[in-house]
Amino acid sequence: MNTYNDYIKEIEERKSQGLHPKPIDGAELLNEIISQIKDKDNAHREDSLNFFIYNTLPGTTSAAGVKAKFLKEIILGESVLEEISPAFAFEQLSHMKGGPSVEVLLDLALGDNETISQEAAKVLKTQVFLYEVDTERLEQAYKAGSAIAKDIIESYAKAEFFTKLPEVDEEIQVVTYIAGVGDISTDLLSPGGDAHSRSDRELHGQCIFEHNKDMQNELLALQEKHPNKRVMLIAEKGTMGVGSSRMSGVNNVALWTGVKSSPYVPFINIAPVIAGTNGISPIFLTTVGVTGGIGIDLKNWVKQKDAEGNTIVDEDGEPILKQEYSVDTGTVLTINTKTKKLYNGDKELKDISAALTPQKMEFIKAGGSYAVVFGKKLQTFAAKTLGIEVPQVYATSKEISIDGQGLTAVEKIFNKNAVGTTPGKTLHAGSDVRVEVNIVGSQDTTGLMTSQELEMMAATVVSPIVDAGYQSGCHTASVWDDKSKANIPRLMRFMNDFGLITARDPKGVYHAMTDVIHKVLNDITIDDWAIIIGGDSHTRMSKGVAFGADSGTVALALATGEATMPIPQSVKVTFKGDMKSYMDFRDVVHATQQQMLKQFGGENVFQGRIIEVHIGTLTSDQAFTFTDWTAEMKAKASICISEDETLIESLEIARDRIQIMIEKGMDNEKQMLQGLVDKANARIQEVKTGIKPALKPDADAKYYAEVVIDLDEIAEPMIADPDVNNEDVSKRYTHDTIRPLSYYGGTKKVDLGFVGSCMVHKGDMKILAQMLKNIEAQQGKVEFNAPLVVAPPTYNIVDELKAEGDWEVLQKYSGFEFDDNAPKGLARTKYENMLYLERPGCNLCMGNQEKAEPGDTVMATSTRLFQGRVVKDSGEKKGESLLSSTPVVVLSTILGRTPTMKEYEAAVDGIVLTKFKPSQKQLVI
Repeated sequence: MNTYNDYIKEIEERKSQGLHPKPIDGAELLNEIISQIKDKDNAHREDSLNFFIYNTLPGTTSAAGVKAKFLKEIILGESVLEEISPAFAFEQLSHMKGGPSVEVLLDLALGDNETISQEAAKVLKTQVFLYEVDTERLEQAYKAGSAIAKDIIESYAKAEFFTKLPEVDEEIQVVTYIAGVGDISTDLLSPGGDAHSRSDRELHGQCIFEHNKDMQNELLALQEKHPNKRVMLIAEKGTMGVGSSRMSGVNNVALWTGVKSSPYVPFINIAPVIAGTNGISPIFLTTVGVTGGIGIDLKNWVKQKDAEGNTIVDEDGEPILKQEYSVDTGTVLTINTKTKKLYNGDKELKDISAALTPQKMEFIKAGGSYAVVFGKKLQTFAAKTLGIEVPQVYATSKEISIDGQGLTAVEKIFNKNAVGTTPGKTLHAGSDVRVEVNIVGSQDTTGLMTSQELEMMAATVVSPIVDAGYQSGCHTASVWDDKSKANIPRLMRFMNDFGLITARDPKGVYHAMTDVIHKVLNDITIDDWAIIIGGDSHTRMSKGVAFGADSGTVALALATGEATMPIPQSVKVTFKGDMKSYMDFRDVVHATQQQMLKQFGGENVFQGRIIEVHIGTLTSDQAFTFTDWTAEMKAKASICISEDETLIESLEIARDRIQIMIEKGMDNEKQMLQGLVDKANARIQEVKTGIKPALKPDADAKYYAEVVIDLDEIAEPMIADPDVNNEDVSKRYTHDTIRPLSYYGGTKKVDLGFVGSCMVHKGDMKILAQMLKNIEAQQGKVEFNAPLVVAPPTYNIVDELKAEGDWEVLQKYSGFEFDDNAPKGLARTKYENMLYLERPGCNLCMGNQEKAEPGDTVMATSTRLFQGRVVKDSGEKKGESLLSSTPVVVLSTILGRTPTMKEYEAAVDGIVLTKFKPSQKQLVI
């Protein structure tokens, strides 16, 4: 009874934290529990029954396999329990999602006992999570003349698993709760510092609102006052869910405000209702759909216009907003799913049809998007087996085709990769498309959730459609603490067995890699026509088109090789003018955001759209700095349009880095990485020979907007400022406040600098080394007046810097260098005024392990300036994370303050910061 006793001990420990027993996923424990159930005199029998029925995880967990087998014994009469009848056993199987449960149901349905067969068939007709091994059994039985198999397949063809579900309620009453004013980061809903607990849903639920008990209690009080209404979480005067997809954020909201997905599966809630004045961040909205939730764009505050239609601004140049209607906490509203309107009593407030499209209504009815995706595949299988056309059950996909209109880059990629569309029909933006996915990435703080999702949907192997899947170790790279030691090896083992290339080798053959996932995915993307899905908002490659996604969408892409979404609109970005010699490409990135907002009167035309950036001459390593930042521009994704020669160079770099991974022993039995090398070589030849040049849009493509960035206007380094003391709370932490270096007058104190994250590349590390040599030559020594933390993105970069002599320069000036043989076991809380050479990975940018000291002013190359992400507030001062280029960060730590332009120009003298120039070639066809 050691396993069971250990479980009871853990239960007692969780009680002290106010937690219920942890759901059971292991076979050993459940086998022991079943033995106790069978023993009628066992003192633990009643508890064991409850654990078996109500606390065992479904899908392909080893516990699910044991549970399904025991339920089969009960149905066949081999085990008899007063508490679990055969009928109740069938009900249990119906909630187990697939895998072992479907195998058991097929055994019973195709067995000799007609009564049992009929009951098993009834349950099977409600199931959608069937894989090839399951459908092949059905097909073989059908061809062998099985009437039961024919009956089940005919039901699948009619999609009765969907059509017989209850209809969505016509009216959904909600009570509002303002979770914050301004943009709400997913850190508020699921803080990065609690990443370790994401797979323990109940425990992780305690961190919502960054552990703010007052807010949690307000939410509970609302629920108590309005027991028959759903709480709608709102970002007032802002966008909900910026920063990342974060399935754990939606899970937390659903846990507190949603409905149970099954009475027999603990802590898995669905159907949250979330809203924002400026809607929901695109990738977060996808996550809401995974759970069958509703995400509403309220537009309850609108910009005021003058008689000519121009936006009225205040003395600071900010648009003046007017409240159209109130959604103050405690307001009772009604969502009408028939009229697709939002009401306050009888008063119509807003058309919300965009939140209740036919496809989204299907997600709501089915309890989430997975069931719809798998349902459609199952229906297609059944119709094909029966030799009939697929009956029209699901809402028809919207197909928009405009005669005489060319295609943007994203439209071309989607048309190439589309499946299930009308043959020969060219689709434009707004069309709903199912596409095959080429590359899928899972990161380590959401990876355990992805593995759970894969188990829940009964998947066991990567879809053969996927060219490559990668599991990173970057988000937990900084500190190899007890939480990491417990979680990461288990994750790597699961993903390795599933068929992914993993950063850590469960067999210990190759050196553990903590490379930043986005950089690895950028390297293993070997086709500019590829579609990439990754478990992080910064999955934005400079080849192909990449979409950041929640852990569930990543799991779905791994399992099926597909993703479903509308083709997004595009915004075209081109450049003119010349860069000044002392400017960095990061300054171009920030200036793009600044000039776009200026050109469109403060409207962010990038939000929710594809940024098609005509980068032309920059290789993918450097162009990634632009595409990566597009997450902060609130774009859905981005696409780089390159010259042929530049694309060839980028593909050669990618191919060579994949070859290094192979030489390290990272390839798997299916030679996934070698397959990428072969595909890269083939694509390079296509471009070189002109058979298939680099991806380019059509000259007559239609864009939502076109933005031209004037490089001549960029006269000094640009800094993204969180503007922490802005009187208007909604203007803080937005990434939209871009300021020139001179704004700070060379006097703003800087407490810590950070060069690292996915926003830097090898060139940044070389710039750092050159600057240190410059400063020593000019001042006689290098002395840091603030700490400088440096985290290269990948080990490849470190190896290349060592080979080229730059790492030796960094070592010379450093006071700390990472040691893989003795990784840090505790997060650093205090910093000395010196250079820290940290392990490759996310480091401070992630905010889940190490942070700056509370109240610090941080100057960083990273992407996140949200409150509490990189630095928390202290009692005396707000922490602030200013984002800038590598040269500005380095010089700020040398000086302990922001530099003047004169100091800056001297420090970068003679250093080529970027070779970017607007392309002189036609980047359209």
